Amino acid sequence: MPSDIAIIGAGYVGLPLAVAFAQAGQRVHCIDTDPDKVDAIAAGRSYISDVGDDVLAPLAASGMLTAGGDFAAVADTGAILICVPTPLSDNREPNVSIVAAAASAIAPHLRPGQLVVLESTTYPGTTRELVAPLLERDGLRAGQDFHLAMSPERIDPGRTDHTVRTTPKVVGGLTPACTDRAVALYAVCVDTLIPVSSPDAAELVKLLENIFRSVNIALVNELAMLCDRMQLDVWEVIDAAATKPYGFMRFTPGPGLGGHCIPIDPFYLSWRARQFDFQTEFIELAGKVNTTMPYFCVERISEALNQARKPVNGSRVLVLGVSYKPDVGDVRESPALKLIELLGGLGADISYHDAFVPDLLEQGLDLRSVELADGVVESADIVCVVTAHSGIDYADLAGRAQLVFDFRNAVPRDGGKVHVL
Repeated sequence: MPSDIAIIGAGYVGLPLAVAFAQAGQRVHCIDTDPDKVDAIAAGRSYISDVGDDVLAPLAASGMLTAGGDFAAVADTGAILICVPTPLSDNREPNVSIVAAAASAIAPHLRPGQLVVLESTTYPGTTRELVAPLLERDGLRAGQDFHLAMSPERIDPGRTDHTVRTTPKVVGGLTPACTDRAVALYAVCVDTLIPVSSPDAAELVKLLENIFRSVNIALVNELAMLCDRMQLDVWEVIDAAATKPYGFMRFTPGPGLGGHCIPIDPFYLSWRARQFDFQTEFIELAGKVNTTMPYFCVERISEALNQARKPVNGSRVLVLGVSYKPDVGDVRESPALKLIELLGGLGADISYHDAFVPDLLEQGLDLRSVELADGVVESADIVCVVTAHSGIDYADLAGRAQLVFDFRNAVPRDGGKVHVL
């Protein structure tokens, strides 16, 4: 039976969205170039923490959610959603090649009346200037023969308080009719739709959301470095400031930024701004501050070991948490990876514990998660809390460790044994 919706890319964005549509009664077909993902969906086996097997399996068994690798399947659908990665190139510029490849693969199978929506985070102008021409190459015209819109994803892995249904969704079409068509599509599985005037506006909305976080995190990261110099407790300062009932929003420092969006989005906007002879100096400065945090944290670890009369070279360093945020297994752009690289370069003997990340082989590191037993904590020269997963007894850990550096303010203070950012 033909599907109602095709979703290109069955990752952290595509699969939860596919499940939400299928639960709302839409037949969804996921297209992904990774055969392991295709096989997992067919078997009802989830590889995304936000989607449980108990949710995926009945949808797959009933045929409401299917998967494959052939783009020809889009011809039988009414709507095609592009949910593919948009990473940075090696020189920190936007890499939209996966979006372009997806649009090019859709084009031969596109038919009049269909709706195509780009969900991937990208710079303003991508939908209009890149996706539209690629889809139009066989003669159909966007906004005339088929509908085209941009609706940026707002998935926050690991959250249960804000779901696909309860998170308001921004939609910007190439024409008012395109917007209306996209709004009608998403209305079946999203409670609140926010139409905007164009796909360019929708693209910039997503960048603003994440750059807002990047800039404010940079502010508290810089404050943390200043507090270190002034011998003040940055956490005490933040806690006290957060008591103000208006005009202040709490952000906390850390060893750097992780995830697919926040470390990357500022570069997308800065690159685009330069094409308009505009320098986003404030945004770029925030990115620079956040990028320096792993280096600052390594310096702090070195100082803590030095106070214990131990060099970094040869010291056993146990890293707690390598995912980019608590209670998820996502290591994309995780600052823990940079910390491990820098400490390893100084000769440290690195091990890590993360219940959500069994190994780092795909990241090019020959490391596997160790259990916090059998003297692992006690034998480490320093334990570094990089990501504060909720399943760890940090008070017990502090009591067992020789030395702790806590970058997340998770460990009870214990005299000179516990150092904090």
